[in-house]
Amino acid sequence: QVLRKSLQRGVVLSAGAFLVYEAHKLISGFAEVHASFKVEEVIEQADYLYGSGETEKLYRLLVQHKNSDDAELLWRLARASRDLAQLSSTSAEEKRQLAYEALECAKRALEKNEANSAAHKWYGICLSDVGDFEGIKTKIGNAIVIKEHFQRAVELNPKDATTIHLIGIWCYSFAEMPWYQRKIAATLFATPPTSTFQEALHYFHMAEEADPNFYSKNLLFLGKTYLKLNNKKMALLWLSKAKEYPAHTEEDKQVQKEALELLNSI
Repeated sequence: QVLRKSLQRGVVLSAGAFLVYEAHKLISGFAEVHASFKVEEVIEQADYLYGSGETEKLYRLLVQHKNSDDAELLWRLARASRDLAQLSSTSAEEKRQLAYEALECAKRALEKNEANSAAHKWYGICLSDVGDFEGIKTKIGNAIVIKEHFQRAVELNPKDATTIHLIGIWCYSFAEMPWYQRKIAATLFATPPTSTFQEALHYFHMAEEADPNFYSKNLLFLGKTYLKLNNKKMALLWLSKAKEYPAHTEEDKQVQKEALELLNSI
């Protein structure tokens, strides 16, 4: 009956060829399902390792999939590469290599899925990191692109407190930019990017509203920004919160130290 229907459609297949064709379709379908399942499995393992702070194991797991076409895997590899570069045990040359690897992975993640919020976030972060190796002119030149990717990430995921915080950092950096960097910016842009401490404060509070107490550094920058705005009462409040934040990571310990130094200086 199947062969008769095939002939009616003008498809001339021998019984053997037809069976091979059907078997191929069946196997291909199974392979696609299996591949999908494998990606989900790797992502599950990766998220567990990330949550456990197993930076090196996470990188070794994900780097095996560096040629993947899956945006979710690629942005996680970008993040893992960057996290490995941040370790004190990583050499200067390895840090540089990992920074460029991370940027390439984030770029490919965006190419595979432009609507992926995390891909935009990590592309912006990694582009900023590469600027550290290419000089202040490149870093300032990339600034607008970096902010655009952060803003796109927030559009796609309005509850992403970390990316909102990063926009705040961007604003803070441009608000306190020294004169010689402003001069560089003026040569690169017809209208150089600018910001204010008030704008930075808005984003830090916005991040806190999205996810209260999510990040020690956001508490620290709320305190630092209030200091810039000469509001000592609010600065004391947020710096105290930063100092008392549980130190789970090396960065948390650095935040505690800076918060204490600022509190002692007020």
